[in-house]
Amino acid sequence: MERTNGARATLDAVATAAGVSKATVSKVLNGRPGVSEETRARVRGTLRAVGYTPTTGPRDPAPAGAVQLVFDALVNPYSVYVLDGVLAGARDLGVEVVTSVLQPGEDAQPAELGVDEIERLGAKGRAGLVIVTSQLTAQEIAACRRLDIGLVAVDPVNPLDESVVSVGATNWAGGVQATEHLLSLGHRRIAYAGGPQRSVPARERLHGYREALEAAGLDADPALTLHDAFRADAGARMAATLLGREDPPTAIFAGSDAIAMGVLQAARAHGLDLPGDLSVVGFDDTYGALWTDPPLTTVHQPLRDMGRVAARTVLQLARREPPDSHHVQLATRLVIRDSTAPPRPRATT
Repeated sequence: MERTNGARATLDAVATAAGVSKATVSKVLNGRPGVSEETRARVRGTLRAVGYTPTTGPRDPAPAGAVQLVFDALVNPYSVYVLDGVLAGARDLGVEVVTSVLQPGEDAQPAELGVDEIERLGAKGRAGLVIVTSQLTAQEIAACRRLDIGLVAVDPVNPLDESVVSVGATNWAGGVQATEHLLSLGHRRIAYAGGPQRSVPARERLHGYREALEAAGLDADPALTLHDAFRADAGARMAATLLGREDPPTAIFAGSDAIAMGVLQAARAHGLDLPGDLSVVGFDDTYGALWTDPPLTTVHQPLRDMGRVAARTVLQLARREPPDSHHVQLATRLVIRDSTAPPRPRATT
């Protein structure tokens, strides 16, 4: 279908060209269910062919040119800090931000944004997409490129090709810093309670932990390495397992502050004195780390700065400017509080 005399294509015209009702076109535009995948694909193809720009239907709260910020979850302090940084960075540049949260996948699979949603964002005129701690597929990356939507991934959970700009922290170095601190206190039975094995940041922190042990002449004990979600309940589960070992650890490096909080809870449930019987180090340095009992020694990662860099970079891409770097890693540092101490001598028989 072609426009005549430069006239703008209407919703009725799109429906006629696609051989569907006007209501069906509206459902596709707004991402609503009730349309088969075959019909949805046909309508999307027609919308692209005629260059249709929606003017009716639900009003978008942000103007064209806004940045879409997508989280896998907004229930943890990590996400709140990154959100604060993106909002501050966008505000400095005079750009609106729209935030959304992915729905969990089936059978505990990682949540995905989906090509349909990316095409809907393209139809709304989004300048860029910042996606946080979420999985990106090759199809989604290709859709952003085809629709000319700038794409930046913050702490992506899966490896990405070199064309995708990512922002994160020096997770490997942070793992080294946490483990070296525990080693310097005299600990030798040091466990790692980390995030999901599929998570790139979790694996980088694990590799830093192993590197520090190896540099100290110690072998990483597989029985002291566990993986679960970046949540307090997961930390409590892993700590219960580790502390139930025949030769339990004297220290645990937790892959996030949330995990560390669960570790502290489980240690108290086991009747342990903290940090006398067990030292704990977290990762993130979120606000809650100040208010744990005892206050948490943790690896600080500059989450707000990561958000600011992501906002600035995605707008560079939207303006077709080369990014400062395709892989930005901001430095971590260890913050020592009261949850770590030298191990107590173990009683001998």
